[in-house]
Amino acid sequence: MNEDVEIYLEDLTDKLNGAVSHLEKELHKIRAGKATPAMLDGIVVDYYGSMTPLSRIANVNSTDARTLVIQPWEKSMIDPIEKAILKANIGLNPVNNGELIRINVPALTEERRKQLVKQMKTEGENAKISIRNARRETIEEIKKLKKDGLPEDEAKEAEEKIQKIHDDFIKKVDKILEFKESEITTI
Repeated sequence: MNEDVEIYLEDLTDKLNGAVSHLEKELHKIRAGKATPAMLDGIVVDYYGSMTPLSRIANVNSTDARTLVIQPWEKSMIDPIEKAILKANIGLNPVNNGELIRINVPALTEERRKQLVKQMKTEGENAKISIRNARRETIEEIKKLKKDGLPEDEAKEAEEKIQKIHDDFIKKVDKILEFKESEITTI
């Protein structure tokens, strides 16, 4: 197969792996009933005028399945961390005791589980859209190569490979979503 085609196929695979890993990261933030430090991954705190990820200014641990503890490295950061958590609007209420912040993660209600499943499916659909867009872009590149002299049978073979790679990644996303949905709906 043509070297340019191979490069496009490798590039496509890299893009699709990126879409899947992004989906996994986003799904990791969706809690499935137990407290994990990853729930706070997207939170940024105003650290002396600079927006800094929470994990860079404090230790975040889960002491049990329902409690997160945030231990800031500087006591003066307790209030900004508390404000950032509230501002993030993730449905958690921090409790500040002057030295650390505790967050009690409530048990999931049936309504909240349905909401999380809907959110999870939206993330999955976004990943599938990224995968489809990458496939379309790669096929367009193959068509350009065909105009520039790539034999038609090689172009057709490349398009078939692109479709197979696409289908494999869509199945991978579906499996990830299926697992996460069962995790969320299991009480």
